Amino acid sequence: MFESLTQRLSGTMERLRGRGRLSEENIREATREVRIALLEADVALPVVQALIERIKVRAVGQEVLKSLTPGQALIRIVRDELTTVMGAQASELDLNVPAPAVILMAGLQGAGKTTTVGKLAKHLKERRKKKVMVVSADVYRPAAIEQLKTLAAQAGVQFHSSDAGQKPEAIVRAAIDDARKSYADVLIVDTAGRLAIDEAMMAEIKALHAAVDPVETLFVVDAMTGQDAANTAKAFAEALPLTGVVLTKTDGDARGGAALSVRYITGRPIKFIGTGEKIDGLDVFHPDRVASRILDMGDVLSLVEQVEQQVDKDKAAKLAQKVAKGKKFDLNDMRDQLGQMQDMGGIAGLMDKLPGIGQVPDHLKQQAIGKEVPRMVAIIDSMTKKERRNPTLLNGSRRARIARGSGTTPADVNKLMKQYQQMEKMMGKMARGGMKGMMRGLQGMMGGRDMPFR
Repeated sequence: MFESLTQRLSGTMERLRGRGRLSEENIREATREVRIALLEADVALPVVQALIERIKVRAVGQEVLKSLTPGQALIRIVRDELTTVMGAQASELDLNVPAPAVILMAGLQGAGKTTTVGKLAKHLKERRKKKVMVVSADVYRPAAIEQLKTLAAQAGVQFHSSDAGQKPEAIVRAAIDDARKSYADVLIVDTAGRLAIDEAMMAEIKALHAAVDPVETLFVVDAMTGQDAANTAKAFAEALPLTGVVLTKTDGDARGGAALSVRYITGRPIKFIGTGEKIDGLDVFHPDRVASRILDMGDVLSLVEQVEQQVDKDKAAKLAQKVAKGKKFDLNDMRDQLGQMQDMGGIAGLMDKLPGIGQVPDHLKQQAIGKEVPRMVAIIDSMTKKERRNPTLLNGSRRARIARGSGTTPADVNKLMKQYQQMEKMMGKMARGGMKGMMRGLQGMMGGRDMPFR
């Protein structure tokens, strides 16, 4: 998300960053470029107008012109105002009610509502340690109930059975009773979607809302519909007392207009964003972190959280012990590291949160995020157990055989072996010299460029 907006804005901000002084003309020029970038990102016009006006008011005042670093001061203002328009801070679900806390999910057909129910159930179970039950009140889409049953099994949460012959209100009342008997903390209700907003749909979901009185009513909307997402959310917010919005399919949205428009137009916070198709592809929406990413400042906090949640701690501990004892880092260890990288969304999922990535040319990013990790895994998988444990066995003929088996070239195998040797050297230095040793190893991998440790 935000790739096109980040590229446009990061270029503008970079030009300002090094300026010793800024004039009102410089600021007008910069805000004009910010305005164009926002409109191209499909941000709703009222949002663009309000945002630019707020930036101008602060920028033309003493805050920037009297600053010792005016370029950086202006960048900070743009970041602050982007954060404000998206909601200032993360908005938590309110679950501090007698169990079960009922969460009602609403939205149009095809927005990813049922998938989001499964993702949210897993999130609440793993991050907030809640006992969760899910139920489908979608009696119109034949596969909806079975789909949610499958997702509940993947998430490891309870599923309340329903069938298409029941009334939605009866389904949810029975599910609430079941949740009480099962001592579930949270009940998430999937509702029927439609292809467009219509009176019958609104009347049904209003009646369902009145019957179950949920503590949270979340509107699920496809981020790829741009400012239409904000307008649809507004229509639902007028019909239902929404408590928040979930943006789905954000990994397919290069513009990000929906994220910048929804809060301003609906007055409701974005609580979560869906990333990818996997059951764990749901993130809490942090406006401040997103604003930093838009301005190419990276999102290191989210990156650290992602690593903490998804890295296999047992495997990491075993590798650390192995390295500390001076044992050789082999290709099995490298295979584990690559596998965990894939679980975190591959190189693309990590690069997206690094500062300055907007300045990297597209062709280089594509080379890095393409099929590099799966290709490396395929090469290692084509080796024998003995070769993985003892990489010195890999002579020319063995490398040719591995290339054929993995559908790659001998040059690809050689490249992997070079990367392995660099990693092995870094692990050796880490064992001998702790953090300083590891940083020296990293410096070698980066071609000898200066690092903060000596």
